[in-house]
Amino acid sequence: MRIMTYAVSLTAFLSVGYVVGELFAQTPPIAFEPSSQEAVAAHGAAVRLFETSDMCLACHNGVTTALGEDISIGFDWRASMMANAARDPYWQAAVRREITDHPVAKEAIEDKCSTCHMPIARYSAHLTGGMGEVFGSLPRYGADPQLAADALDGVSCSVCHQIADTNLGSPESFTGAFEVDESTATGERTIYGPFEVDDGRVRLMQSASGFRPTESPHIQSSELCASCHTLYTETLDQDGNQIAELPEQVPYLEWLHSDYREEQSCQSCHMPVVQGEAPVTSVLGQPRTEVSRHVFRGGNFFMLRMLNRYRNELGVTALPQELDAAVIRTVEHLRSSTAQVRVDEARRTDDGVAFDVVVDNLAGHKLPTAYPSRRAWLHVKVSDPSGRVVFESGALRPNGSIVGNDADADPDAYEPHYTVVRSPDQVQIYESVLGDPSGTPTTGLLSASTYLKDNRILPNGFDKATADPDVAVRGAAFADGDFLGGSDRTRYELEVSGANGALTVEAALWYQPIGYRWARNLDDYTDHFEPERFVRYYDSMAEGSGVRIGGGVVEVR
Repeated sequence: MRIMTYAVSLTAFLSVGYVVGELFAQTPPIAFEPSSQEAVAAHGAAVRLFETSDMCLACHNGVTTALGEDISIGFDWRASMMANAARDPYWQAAVRREITDHPVAKEAIEDKCSTCHMPIARYSAHLTGGMGEVFGSLPRYGADPQLAADALDGVSCSVCHQIADTNLGSPESFTGAFEVDESTATGERTIYGPFEVDDGRVRLMQSASGFRPTESPHIQSSELCASCHTLYTETLDQDGNQIAELPEQVPYLEWLHSDYREEQSCQSCHMPVVQGEAPVTSVLGQPRTEVSRHVFRGGNFFMLRMLNRYRNELGVTALPQELDAAVIRTVEHLRSSTAQVRVDEARRTDDGVAFDVVVDNLAGHKLPTAYPSRRAWLHVKVSDPSGRVVFESGALRPNGSIVGNDADADPDAYEPHYTVVRSPDQVQIYESVLGDPSGTPTTGLLSASTYLKDNRILPNGFDKATADPDVAVRGAAFADGDFLGGSDRTRYELEVSGANGALTVEAALWYQPIGYRWARNLDDYTDHFEPERFVRYYDSMAEGSGVRIGGGVVEVR
C-alpha cells in the first residue's frame, strides 16, 4: 500500500514539474518591470518561512476513506481558487487596470494586491524591507524561478497553517494582516492543525517537511478566514493620494451580523466534513473524525472552467479531471446550498396576472458576497397554454449580458432595486454597484469611494436597521419592507391581455461570478497583455458565464 501511495505522489510531482516547465517554455522572459530586480534580490535574501505545496503532496495525497473515496488534500486544494489565486487571469487583468489608472501608486497597488493572492512571495519580500510585486513575480516578466514558484503557489498550505492566533477577527488582522512566526528557525517551525498528533508522527512530519504539527482550534475558526476575506481598499485621486476607504469585500462582517455567527463557521460550508473516520495522510495516517475536505467550495465555476480551458497558457498544475470535478462541486453547491426560489400568491387580475417571487438566502453571508463583480438576478417568464411567452424579464444573452439591464447597456447607469416589476425592461438584480466620488458607477476598485446600490440578499438574522456602514444595505432596498434578513420578496404585476386560459409562471435565480459590465470595462485596457488576454478568454466563454441556481413554477388560471 505504501508503495502505491508514493507512486501516486511521484505522478503528482511529475505533473507539477511538467506544467511549470511548459509555462516557462511557452512564455519566454521579457523585460523586467520596474523594481522586479529588487524584488528578486529581496526574495533571495529572505528567511525561509514557507514551503510550496509540493512539500506536502507526498504525505497528504493518496488519501481515501474507508469506502474508497479519494479525499487527497493536495489534489483537492490544487483544483481550487485558493491554489490558483495568482494564476487567475481576471485578477491579473484587474491589477493591470488599476496600475494603469493610478500609475503613481503602482508599487503600493501591487504590494496590496499580492498580499492574499501571492502571500509567500509578498510576505518574504516584506521580511527584507521590500514590497510584494504581482507582475515582477511571474515567469512572463523574467522572475527568478524560486520567486515565481512561490508566487504561483497562491494561497498555499504553509501560509494558512502557519497563521498565528494573534488578533484574529480584529481590524488589525484584516486585509491580509495575519501574523506568522518570523523567528523560529527552519526545521523547528510550527504548523497548526485541528488534531492532536503523537510524538512519533510529529517527528515523522518534521523530518519530511521541516514543520512541527501542533493542534490548535483557531485553524478552524471563521476569524482565520477573515484575515484575507475582509478587504478594505483605498480610493485614490489622480495624484495617488488616498481620499477615502472602501469595504471592498467583507463576507466575514456580513456573517458576524447574522444568526450564523452562533451556528456555523466559514469552514463548515466551504470545507465540508468527511462522513465517518478518515486519515489526513497516506503515510501512517491515523483515522480521524470530522476531517475537512480542502475543496474550498465557492461560487466561481466560471473561472475554474477558464483555468481548465487555458491551462497550458496559465500554467495550471491541477489535472483536467480535477478541475472538472471542482466545477461540478461548485455548481452543485450553488444549486443545493445557496438559495431557494418560489412563486407565491399568484392570481389572475382583470388585465393580466400578479404574483410574488420569493428568494430565500441559505448562505451565511450576503448573496452574492465578496468581490463586487458577482451578481444574481431573477429570470421570470409567463407563457400561455400554447407555450407562447407573453412576458419575460431577465433573460441572459449569449454574450453574458442581461436583457433589460441598464448597466449592461450603459456603463454610466445601473438597474435599481425593485419592489414591484411591471415591464420586461425591469430586472431584479442582486448586486453591489460601486460609485466614484462624483457618483458615477465604476468597476475600478481604487476609483470607488462608496456603494450606489447594495441589495444583495441578506443572511438569516441580518438586521439592516442596525448594520454597520461597512455591511449596510444601499439604495431602494433599505426602505423595502419585503427585503429582510434571510429573504426578499418581489411583486410582479403584469398586463398580459389576449392571453386566454391558464398561464404558466416560471421564476429562476441566476448567478454570474463576473458580470458583463465588469468584463466589458476592461475593453479600454486591451493594449496591455493581461486585460487583452482576459477579454479574449471571456468572449470565448461568455455563453457559459451564468448558471441557474434555483427556481419555481406555478400555473395560474
